[in-house]
Amino acid sequence: MLFDSWWGFPFLAAGFGIMMIAGILLFAFWIWMIVDCAKRNFKNLTEKIIWLVVIVVGGWIGALVYFIVIRNIKHKGLVA
Repeated sequence: MLFDSWWGFPFLAAGFGIMMIAGILLFAFWIWMIVDCAKRNFKNLTEKIIWLVVIVVGGWIGALVYFIVIRNIKHKGLVA
């Protein structure tokens, strides 16, 4: 096996480090989208609450959906 001997440790440590950095970046992105949603002026309060629930419950995937749908496409929300 790759990690049974001492020479596999640097690969294991590098993989762990990359995963830690990715996790921190995803967490920061999630917090950023929560703050953006809370500060954004939507057409109605219901849409804001729904998006906050989607982001909080959906984690970074919900934040990514919010980023694609609202932050990049619609600047004032989905309701016309």
